[in-house]
Amino acid sequence: MALDIVREETVLGPARLSTAKRPFKRPTTEGPVAKAVLMTLALGFLGFFLVLPLAAVFIEAFRKGLGEFMLALGDPDTISAIKLTLTVAAIAVPLNLVFGVAAAWAIAKFEFKGKTFLITLIDLPFSVSPVISGLIYVLLFGANSMLGPWLKSHGIEVLFAVPGIVLATIFVTFPFVARELIPLMQDQGTGDEEAAISLGASGWQTFWYVTLPNIKWGLLYGVLLCNARAMGEFGAVSVVSGHIRGLTNTMPLQVEILYNEYNFVAAFAVSTLLAGLALVTLVLKSFLEYRYGDEIAGSAKH
Repeated sequence: MALDIVREETVLGPARLSTAKRPFKRPTTEGPVAKAVLMTLALGFLGFFLVLPLAAVFIEAFRKGLGEFMLALGDPDTISAIKLTLTVAAIAVPLNLVFGVAAAWAIAKFEFKGKTFLITLIDLPFSVSPVISGLIYVLLFGANSMLGPWLKSHGIEVLFAVPGIVLATIFVTFPFVARELIPLMQDQGTGDEEAAISLGASGWQTFWYVTLPNIKWGLLYGVLLCNARAMGEFGAVSVVSGHIRGLTNTMPLQVEILYNEYNFVAAFAVSTLLAGLALVTLVLKSFLEYRYGDEIAGSAKH
C-alpha cells in the first residue's frame, strides 16, 4: 500500500506541481479591446432597438406642442379607451392574484394527481398566440356557438363587450403571478407552515401570518408584471373587442385606429401612456430585484 502511494506520488508529482504553479485563469479574461467591443455591441443593440424607438414615441407625441398633446389625450374616445383599460386591469389582475396564490400554494405545498398537468396548463398562455386565445372565446361565445345564442337570449353580452375583453385578458395574463410564486414557495418548503399548525394555528392563520409574509415581494413582483401585460395586451383583445370606438377599444387598440387614420400625434400621445407604464414597471421591477432580490430569488432559479 505504501509502495503504491509512493509510486503514485512519483508519477503524479510533476503534474500536481505544474497544476499548482499554473496561474488560475478566469473564464472572462478578455482584454480591454474585446470588452470594449462587446459592450459597444450590446449598448448599440439596445440603443437602436429600444432607446431610439422609445425616444421616437415621445418626440412624435410632442412634435406639435404640449397643447396638441393634451388635446389628443382629451378626446372622448381616448378617455373611454383609458378608462376601459384601467377597468379591465382592475378586474383581471386581482382575479389572477387569487388564482396565482391558490395554484402556487397547491402545487408547492401539496402532492396530488394531475399536478404536472396543472403546471402545464398554467404555462399554456406562454405557448399559445394571443390571437388564438381570442379565437377560443369567439368559438365559445360566438353567434354560431352553443353558449352564444343562449347568453344573448338572456341579455348577456360576452363578445364585443367588456366581459369578453376581461376573459381574454385573464387568459393571457394568468401565468404571471403563479409562475413567480411556484418556484419561490417550492424553495421555501413547508417547514414554517407545519410549525405553525403544530402550534395550533388554523389554515387561514397559517396563510395570513406565515405564508403570505414569506411571499409578499414575489407576489408584488408577479402582480406588477401581470398588470403591465394586462394594460398592454393587443392580440387577444383585438379579436374579442369588435373595435367599437368609445365602447370596446382599449389603449393599444385606440393607438392602432388613430395611426391607421394618420392621426399620428394622437396615436403617439396615447402610446406615451403605455410607454410610461412600461418605464414605471421597469423601475419598480428593478427596485424589487435590488431591494428584495433574496426573497424572490426562488423565481430566478427556475
